[in-house]
Amino acid sequence: MAGRRTTHGFARTERVAEQMRRDLAELLREIKDPRLAALLPFVSLTAVEVSNDYAHAKVYWTSLAGAEHESEIAAGLARVAGYLRRELGRRLHIHHIPELKFVFDASIERGSRLSRLIDEVVADVKKAHE
Repeated sequence: MAGRRTTHGFARTERVAEQMRRDLAELLREIKDPRLAALLPFVSLTAVEVSNDYAHAKVYWTSLAGAEHESEIAAGLARVAGYLRRELGRRLHIHHIPELKFVFDASIERGSRLSRLIDEVVADVKKAHE
């Protein structure tokens, strides 16, 4: 029986994390900070990981704004984390709203780079067979 509760608990944590991702994406569209607002249309939240005790949440993000804006976006997200947490508290019906930590998600960038490398190799192989 304890195993089921644990499994159920993980499923609930995952559901809460996904709801947090959706709500945070909505809330980011409402940010008025002029230093961040211009870059937010280029920011996507890729995932949220919530600790089992709901004390902490890692919010993974990526951006199409370019690497030169990465630190500016990271600083802006850190600045608005308290506001976002407070607004999440109004939307989510859980006992404790986690502290938010924003983490750049480089997996999409890595995947894109790997895809380009594969395309280059395939093109080289085709040239060699011509």
